[in-house]
Amino acid sequence: MNSYENNKIFYEADCDLSLLDGQKIAIIGYGSQGHAHALNLQESGCDVVVGLYEGSKSWAKAESQGLKVLTAAEAAKQADVIMILINDEKQADMYYKDIAPNLEAGNMLMFAHGFNVHYGLIVPPEDVDVTMIAPKAPGHTVRSEYLEGKGTPMLVAVKQDATGKAQDRALAYAAGLGGARAGVLETTFKTETETDLFGEQAVLCGGVCALMQAGFETLVEAGYDPRNAYFECVHEMKLIVDLIYQSGFAGMRYSISNTAEFGDYITGPKIITDETRKTMKKILSDIQDGTFARGFLDDMKGGMIHFKMMRQLATEHPAETVGKDIRSLYSWNNEEDMLINN
Repeated sequence: MNSYENNKIFYEADCDLSLLDGQKIAIIGYGSQGHAHALNLQESGCDVVVGLYEGSKSWAKAESQGLKVLTAAEAAKQADVIMILINDEKQADMYYKDIAPNLEAGNMLMFAHGFNVHYGLIVPPEDVDVTMIAPKAPGHTVRSEYLEGKGTPMLVAVKQDATGKAQDRALAYAAGLGGARAGVLETTFKTETETDLFGEQAVLCGGVCALMQAGFETLVEAGYDPRNAYFECVHEMKLIVDLIYQSGFAGMRYSISNTAEFGDYITGPKIITDETRKTMKKILSDIQDGTFARGFLDDMKGGMIHFKMMRQLATEHPAETVGKDIRSLYSWNNEEDMLINN
């Protein structure tokens, strides 16, 4: 039996939200995840405060949505439960400056991604619980699903159990977010960190974007209208992914034509070759041994020079120019609103 087969999925019946009664929860950060955590928990009856740096653009927004806002240090000082939801590269500095001096024995320090704890950038004292609740969706979905009476699947992990109740407290937090309505899968900080980074790089972001761009370039270089290339290699990706999200690969293949399905079977293996799989294993190895984390953090500390250069080059890809024109045709497009709100 594989070890993962023993990992449990928890639901509402397994969670006791009352464990958070009388506990003040500090949500550090008010971005995509932060706003969803703070609002969902407050509407679940929890005592919530938002911690931000002085001058944060999110301060007035959080207050306008009915939340109490303090500096990160003051929020941590008052809180029994502290959830850190700022960018990975900023967490360690903020933790040692604002949170560590204000931790008390029995507090619960929480994360939505294991990066800083797994790679040893944050080392909490032994007398606090260290747990993770990681929603498997962006914050706006965590929020919208909660408002509809549903939930987003989440992961739960315990790195340190000082009180003997760390997992139960973390599950109570997940219930307050609405995650227990869908299911909360037991995992570890190591597994969540390494699989999350790998999925983002090799498949969801790096892999998918590179594949779509390569398909677009191949058609354009062959003389086809870039607008046709965008529709076929970029636009329709969402339609296929939505089918997979709803009913898996088999459901997607049931919904497409026999021509498309036949091409799927004979062409996929030609794209994802043994060499591709070898590269994926190297990507995973770099994540496991910390090579990626070191490179990422070095670039962040060095002024984000490489990061900003890659971002600029990506925005200049021809598919971006064509795509912006194409997306303006969509009656449902809210691209500007999305960019402003994030």
